Amino acid sequence: MIHSTTPTLEGKTISQYLGVVTGEAILGANIIKDVFAGITDIVGGRAAAYEKELQKARVITFEEMDEQARNLGANAIVGIDLDYEEVRNMLMVTVSGTAVVID
Repeated sequence: MIHSTTPTLEGKTISQYLGVVTGEAILGANIIKDVFAGITDIVGGRAAAYEKELQKARVITFEEMDEQARNLGANAIVGIDLDYEEVRNMLMVTVSGTAVVID
């Protein structure tokens, strides 16, 4: 599956627009990760535990979106929008795009 945040793919022709596809993931962050992230915030540096959770959520959302696109007969997704939010100490990642067939 080809992914693009742009509405077109350079050098490719989109022959069919099949519809919007999405993926969502909400992952809880446990108290241990919260404590270590808080320490990292105080002393500086990266919060690796949260980064891993965000990465896992992003992978899940793209897998869901790809599955929807494949079920529609797409071989690419264009116009992808990826959003991150925090909802009550949980990490939410959403992704959406347009499933297309390219030649």
